Amino acid sequence: MKLTLFDKNSKQNEYDIEIILVLNKDLEAKNIKDRALLKNLNFKGGDEEAVFLPESQRIYVGCEENSYECIAIAIATAVKKFQTTQFKTACVELLEDESESLKALVEGAILGAYTFKKYKSKKEKEVKQELVLLASKDLKKLSDIFNESVIIAESVNKTRDFVNTTPDDFYPKIMAKEAKKIAKENDLEIEVYGQKYLQKNKMNAMYSVGRASRHESKLIHLSYKPNNPKKKIVLIGKGLTYDSGGLSLKPSDFMVTMKSDKSGGCAVLGMLNAIAKLKLPIEVHGIVGAVENMIGGDAYKPDDVLKARNGKTIEIRNTDAEGRLVLADCLCYAQDTIKDIDYIFDYATLTGASVVGVGEYTTSIMGNNSKLKYKAVSSALQAGEYATSLPFNRFLRKAIKSEIADVCNVANTRYGGAITAGLFLDNFVYDENKEKWLHFDIAGPAFVEKAWGYNPHGASGAGIRMTIELLKAL
Repeated sequence: MKLTLFDKNSKQNEYDIEIILVLNKDLEAKNIKDRALLKNLNFKGGDEEAVFLPESQRIYVGCEENSYECIAIAIATAVKKFQTTQFKTACVELLEDESESLKALVEGAILGAYTFKKYKSKKEKEVKQELVLLASKDLKKLSDIFNESVIIAESVNKTRDFVNTTPDDFYPKIMAKEAKKIAKENDLEIEVYGQKYLQKNKMNAMYSVGRASRHESKLIHLSYKPNNPKKKIVLIGKGLTYDSGGLSLKPSDFMVTMKSDKSGGCAVLGMLNAIAKLKLPIEVHGIVGAVENMIGGDAYKPDDVLKARNGKTIEIRNTDAEGRLVLADCLCYAQDTIKDIDYIFDYATLTGASVVGVGEYTTSIMGNNSKLKYKAVSSALQAGEYATSLPFNRFLRKAIKSEIADVCNVANTRYGGAITAGLFLDNFVYDENKEKWLHFDIAGPAFVEKAWGYNPHGASGAGIRMTIELLKAL
């Protein structure tokens, strides 16, 4: 669906559909022209409530608060209703605070209009539709917000496509191919390394996870280097293109949706795509460990002891705790090869414990720097994503102690699993970078098997909007 920003005073009465947001359930507002009919239809103006009146060619949609989330959900709901028609154009006026409402309307519309039909055998003919956003103030200032919001939302949808693609169509080689496309389109530097590099550079944790797969593991390194950057940021993503659990095999129903285990790596690709297009004044390195965790005669085993790139030894007690092994070597690679780093952020669908603890829709953020964690949570909420921080503590740190190696890849307790996974990663963050590092466990919101708000069934593209907001704040 095409989006356009237009001066509402220069072009009127030329749209097929008018979308009207009913704020605060106020059915007596001036812009409500069909009060009696809406009342007869029992329309109350609640969130995600919409009604289409063909005779007046208006879509009324509820918007309970004048906030980013409510506005984005409202326009997404209206757009979905619009998409069920054969009409070609719709318009909606920006709210009183045009700058604030514009971002929510653009992102909500693009994210809400998203569908994934790649594997549908029957291809429906789609009507080319356009949503026109009508503004009354200076379009020059608003156009910057409009363009930025389009870039961010389209990068989120690109990430959704990656995550939703099946493992047989999206394995490490394909992930590297998509990264190269993003690099070429945005004039980024890119390096892709295979298993020989992992072995030669003693990245045995990452190498071992993928060695039983017929698909070779890939270490992907994208670099965005503008002139005179203000900061140097490293973004690291877990790219498990499929996770069977390895020899600690998942139950069959838990294996379904494991195409989503690449969500962290895909999010990093989406971030680099957005950052380059936005021309942010920071140097950003995106590192993705693209691996497939499978079973076979060469699979790594419970009881193995692996040595990571930094020399630390890891006792394996569960091969399904594999994402942290991949991230461990990626963290070391980043710190060994990139100098003068200001911040390191990693993203992963790392633990079911995060989902149990904070729910399907919330990202768990961990690290050693409380102020940085709070800034990340604040940025997430401002960008329209849910996030909370989880605290490290000395007693849970003891839970991943190994009797035969430096650290164990799973804890000796069933409790606090999201935090113990974060504490495991902390072993691979060098002392000089402890205060610069954050871990984002996106296991909850990255992939949900039901639509929520402006997010569809499946991948949501979690992490991108919050990270762009955080980078701007830093």
